[in-house]
Amino acid sequence: MRLRVLMIPAVVLFTLLSAVAQRPLRKGWHLLDRESDGYYGISLRKAYDLLANRQSQPVVVAVIDSGIDTTHEDLRSRLWYNSKELPSNGIDEDGNGYADDKHGWNFLGSKDGRNVEKESSEAARLYHVLSPVFEQQSPDTGAMDARQREQYALWQQVSRAVQVTDEDRFLLKLVGRIQETLKGYDSIITAQLGTNEYNAIDLEQFHPADANGKKAKLNYLRIYELLQIDPEMTNIEFLEEMSEFIASKEDLIYLKERPAVNHRREITGDDDGNWNSRDFGNADVMGASAMHGTHVAGIIAADRHNGVGVEGVADKVQIMPIRVVPKGDEHDKDVALGIRYAVDNGARIINMSFGKSVSPHKRWVDEAVQYAASKNVLLVHAAGNDASNLDSVPNFPNPRFVHGGEAANMITVGASSDSSLKGGLIADFTNYGQQTVDVLAPGVKIYSTVPSGNKYSFQQGTSMAAPVVSGIAALLLSYFPDLSAADLKHIIEASADTTYRQAVFARPGSAGKNELPMAAACRTGGVVNAARAVQMALEMEQNKTRQIKTKK
Repeated sequence: MRLRVLMIPAVVLFTLLSAVAQRPLRKGWHLLDRESDGYYGISLRKAYDLLANRQSQPVVVAVIDSGIDTTHEDLRSRLWYNSKELPSNGIDEDGNGYADDKHGWNFLGSKDGRNVEKESSEAARLYHVLSPVFEQQSPDTGAMDARQREQYALWQQVSRAVQVTDEDRFLLKLVGRIQETLKGYDSIITAQLGTNEYNAIDLEQFHPADANGKKAKLNYLRIYELLQIDPEMTNIEFLEEMSEFIASKEDLIYLKERPAVNHRREITGDDDGNWNSRDFGNADVMGASAMHGTHVAGIIAADRHNGVGVEGVADKVQIMPIRVVPKGDEHDKDVALGIRYAVDNGARIINMSFGKSVSPHKRWVDEAVQYAASKNVLLVHAAGNDASNLDSVPNFPNPRFVHGGEAANMITVGASSDSSLKGGLIADFTNYGQQTVDVLAPGVKIYSTVPSGNKYSFQQGTSMAAPVVSGIAALLLSYFPDLSAADLKHIIEASADTTYRQAVFARPGSAGKNELPMAAACRTGGVVNAARAVQMALEMEQNKTRQIKTKK
C-alpha cells in the first residue's frame, strides 16, 4: 500500500481537476489549526502550548516499512540506537538473533547483503498453489475440517483478488500508451533543459527551443493535470510509478500463463511458509527503496529544533526502522516478525503504512498483534488507498482475529483532506468504513523527508495519515508515560474533531458523483486533533489524582 498515483478509476484519466484551491497550499498544513490558521490540521501548536510546563521523555516508535534513509539531516538525530550491539562485526552481542542490528532490522535482506526490492502480489503468489485444489471443484464445505475450511476461505479471497475486469485491460492499454508518449516528450524536454530530472514547476518556467519542445512541454503538463499528479513529483518518479502500475496490472492479466515469482525466497533463501525458520535478513535498514519509509518517518519525528526541513509531530521520538515492505505485497511472516522485533526491542508504538487484500498466514500476524498487546504496544495501521468500503472489502492486517475477537491495541486510519485542496474533507482515494476505519487524519499533500541528499517532497495516501496518528500517540506517551496502549487508542479516537460528523462529502473514487456522510467514513466520524487529545489526557490525569486523594 505505497503511494500509487494511478490507482484511480478510468474516468478520472479524462477529468480535469474539479476544484480550484481557495488559498495557497502550505507546507505542513496538516499540523495547523482550523480556527486560528484556516486549515483542517491537527492543531499541533495548541497541543504544545498545553504541555509547556511539563517534562517529556523519549518514546521508541517502530516504522515497519520499505526502509529509512538513516543519513537524512532531519532524521539521523531521531534514530533508535541499540546500545547493546556493536555495528558491522557480524556478532550478535545482545543475543536477540539479529547480528549488527544497530538501528533495526531488514527482513528483506540476505546474509550476503542483497535486498528484495520488488515482489509480486500475495494473490498472484497463492493462485497457482490453490487453484489445482479448488478451481475446478465444488467442494462440500460441510465435510471439511477446520484447516480445509480456512484454505477454502483463502481461495475465495484469492479468486476475488485476481479477477480481471474490462476496465483493468483498458487501463493497462491506456496507461501503456501514455507512458510511451511521455517517454517521447521526456527525451525532448531533458535534451533542451539540460537535466534528466524535473517536475511540473520546472516545466512551467521552461522556455522551449523549438516547436517540438513547446509541444512536449504543453502535453506533459496536461498529462500531469489530467492525472492529478503532484507538481513537485519528478519525471523520474512519475515514470517509475507508471511502470509499477503497468507491472501490477500485467501480473493479474497474465497470471494464468505467467505464474508469480517469489522474489523474497530467491534472495533471502527463506521459506515464507515456515514459521520456524528465522536465519535470514540483514542490518541494512535503508535498502534501495527507502522513499516511502523515509517520508513516513519524517511525518512522525523529523527534528523539530534543527531549523531545517520539516517538523515532525512528536519531539521526543526514537525511530526504529524495520524493513518488510517491498515494491509489491509484503509477506505475513515478515510482518509478524517485524512486530515482534519492535516489541522485544522497546518500541511502544508501531506504525504500519502498508496493506494487501489477501493474508494466508493471518494467524501469525494475529499472534504478533496479541503479543504486542501483552506488552502494552499500540499499532497504527493505514486503511489503504483503493477508495473501497472496508466494511465489505477485506484489507490486511486488521484487528479482527481469525478465531474471533478483536485487538484493542490497533487503530485503523483513513485519510482526510482540506478545503484548500481538491475535494472535501474526506480524501478522494481513501478507504473508509463505518465499522472498520477508526478515524481520519490528514493524508493529502503532506510534505516530509525523502531519501538521497536531504530532500523533501509532497506525498499523499493513508500511508501519510497513519504516521500523523503515530506522532500524536508518541506525543501523548512522551508527556503521559503511564498511559496504556488502550488509553492511547481511546484518547485519540474520543478526542477526534467531529465538527463535520453530519456533513456530506464526495464518496472516495466517485469523481464527486456520490456523497458520503463523515459519520459513515469512519467509526468516530471525525479527524484526529492533537490539542484535543492532550486536553483529554490532562483531564484523565487530573481525575486520577482526585480519585487517589479521595481514597486517602
